[in-house]
Amino acid sequence: MIESEPDAAVTIFGDRIDVARAFAEALAVHGEERGLIGPLEAPRLWSRHILNCAVAAPLFSGRVGDVGSGAGLPGLVLAIARPDVEWVLIEPMERRVAWLEEQASQLGLDNVEVVRARAEDWAWGRSLDAVTARAVSALRTLIPLTAPLVREGGELVLLKGAGAPNEITAAEKQIRRFKLSDVHVEVIGEGLLEEPTRVVRATVN
Repeated sequence: MIESEPDAAVTIFGDRIDVARAFAEALAVHGEERGLIGPLEAPRLWSRHILNCAVAAPLFSGRVGDVGSGAGLPGLVLAIARPDVEWVLIEPMERRVAWLEEQASQLGLDNVEVVRARAEDWAWGRSLDAVTARAVSALRTLIPLTAPLVREGGELVLLKGAGAPNEITAAEKQIRRFKLSDVHVEVIGEGLLEEPTRVVRATVN
């Protein structure tokens, strides 16, 4: 059973709320059977997943890649919240790619491009203004996958849990290797969400 829509949803999505509702319903109905979310996720779909992603939407501009898009968390959610931003959803698994393409079409998201690839096989060089990812891997593993996709002066905006500061410490070697600067944690959605979202931001030089 899908979680009741929290009050914060309308505040966060504004006039895009109906599109967000359609995505939440599709994910609740088909997500488990298609191997996109676990059996315990539907009762917390809004609070733990959709709003956790959507609250980060103001941080993006230009052309943004989402590495390991999976069910569309955060890529599809962010594309719903920010129709003015171009989103490239990078996902290697065929069945997940099919889901992302279906949803982009059904939800009328003409700001979404789906690329079936692993991040390390990205063939377009440092062409993105920013890259995001959520629940993919630890920061020290994620930096080598994401930083090479971002133009000089662009940004990594990676959704993380409460252990984000420790992940930064553990990734010191990768931060130096990939010439990242201004690496810090931002906490977003305090007072709006039950559990705020933590984002690791860094400039790619």
